[in-house]
Formats: sequence, C-alpha cells, structure tokens
Amino acid sequence: MCNLYRMTKNASEVAAWFDAVDAAQGANFGAEVYPGYPGLVVAEGAVQAMAWGFPLVLTGKQGQKLKPKPVNNARTDKLGTFFWRQSFERRRCLIPLTAWAEAQGAKGRMTRTWMSLPGVPLFAAAGVWRQSEEWGACYAMVMTDSAGSDAAGVHERMPVLIAPEDHARWLSGPPDEAQALCGPWLGPLVIDPTNEPWARTGGSQPGLF
Repeated sequence: MCNLYRMTKNASEVAAWFDAVDAAQGANFGAEVYPGYPGLVVAEGAVQAMAWGFPLVLTGKQGQKLKPKPVNNARTDKLGTFFWRQSFERRRCLIPLTAWAEAQGAKGRMTRTWMSLPGVPLFAAAGVWRQSEEWGACYAMVMTDSAGSDAAGVHERMPVLIAPEDHARWLSGPPDEAQALCGPWLGPLVIDPTNEPWARTGGSQPGLF
C-alpha cells in the first residue's frame, strides 16, 4: 500500500498540466505527502487541496471516541462497499504525483524505494474524495494488485495509475468504465531504491481499507 508519495510541482503547474482551474492558491502542502496531511487533487475541473485519508473514527475500551485515523488507500475490490461506494460512484478525482514510495528491507531497518514513470515529470493516480465533518474535503488513493507490473518486485500492491487519455473516463465515466481502469500499470516504471529510512514517514494505520 502507499503511505507516502512525492509531489514537487506547485498548484499552478498542476492546473496547467491537467487543464484545470487552480483553486488551491495559497494552499500549504509538502513535497512529500503523508496520510492525514494535505495534498493536491484534481476534482470537479479544479486543482484543490484536501486531506489525504478518509477519517475512520474508532472507539476506545470505555466506549469513548478516539482520534480519527486516515484511511488513505482504497482497494479496488472494496470500491463497492459502504465505506467507498458513494465516493467511487459520484466523486472520483485524480491525484497528481511525481513518485510514490514503498518500504523495503528488514523490520526496523526498512528503507524507501521510489517508483515513477520514465521521462514523465507528473502523472496521475486514481482517487476518490468526499466531504467530512472531521477534516473537511478529503481523498483516498485507489490501490490494485501489482502482479504483472514492474512494481511487483517491490510490493504486492500499487496505485492505480491513470493514463492521460483515460483521465476523463476516470473522472466522469460510468462506474463500470472506471472500474475497468483499476488494473496494474503494465508500462515501464523507474525503480529507485534508496538508503532513506522509512521510519521518518508520518503515516498512520489503518491506511488500506
């Protein structure tokens, strides 16, 4: 699952790339995006800043409500469930990114391996979004089995990447057409293993739902 991605372009660059309106002027977001923190999405024809993750409110042992956890990844085989269905059917978005990371290595010594598209400065992952009482507008990244992709050697799951010619179909096509796009990326990927420690990420569980 993806708990970290990189987005190094500003909102106006993203708007120009996706032929969208820049509605995120002045938004504060980092070049590395973690669950629960703001990132940019393309939704309803505009580039917007939203929180990464749908809030999941858990209950403590005494019945008290705990701090919400960001569910930042949506499995393709769960998009028809109650948690995701309305967002998938009515509120799909594109998540601009320049690379995403997965953890590799022994527990306690995991490092970041970055993946991206060759020769492409910016690309899109499939997302869904909604309004929440806890964080306002929020989004989640759609994840699929990585079998058959270059990413399979790094992690069993990967983001659903949407080719430019399929952007409109993902954003506004019927659910069955959008679901047909939810497969692994079969084109080449750039795999960049690093010595960067994974532990400094700010992501929190549950992450994938």
